[in-house]
Amino acid sequence: VNSDPKAVVLVSGGLDSVTALARAQEQGFDCYAISVNYGQRHSSELDAAKRVTDAAGVPLKVLPLDLRAIGGSALTDDIEVPKGRDENTMTSDIPVTYVPARTTIFLSYALSWAEVLNAWDIFIGVNAVDYSGYPDCRPEYIHAFERMANLATKASVEGVGNFRIHTPL
Repeated sequence: VNSDPKAVVLVSGGLDSVTALARAQEQGFDCYAISVNYGQRHSSELDAAKRVTDAAGVPLKVLPLDLRAIGGSALTDDIEVPKGRDENTMTSDIPVTYVPARTTIFLSYALSWAEVLNAWDIFIGVNAVDYSGYPDCRPEYIHAFERMANLATKASVEGVGNFRIHTPL
């Protein structure tokens, strides 16, 4: 039986989430990975998430959620993905690849599973330095979600545990 503290790690298969998983393991957490099949245009990131978690010896839960029904993003709708944006555009505009409320939904899924597992730590690979204009990758958003998580869950209200959102990048 593993006595290490548990953590739920959001794993997309990309470099940032793989790094978040490695950091969680490096810090001694017993990791449980979660990924979301949200209707993204390609399955390569889910395939990568499976390869990474298999290699790390971490169970992966892939949850279905069809955000194509909502649309509003070049990743889930018939909107062209821009190529070759300059640095000024990347830092000043929210890109068309922003998926409305995606990080909120993903963190909510992770929070739900974390509460079931009694895992008080959630890792996500958002990157404040290179966040590409996504408003839900900023530190102030992550802090607000963490506060909400500790107001909105049975475990935290009953004093069983407090959730921490880790953003190692």
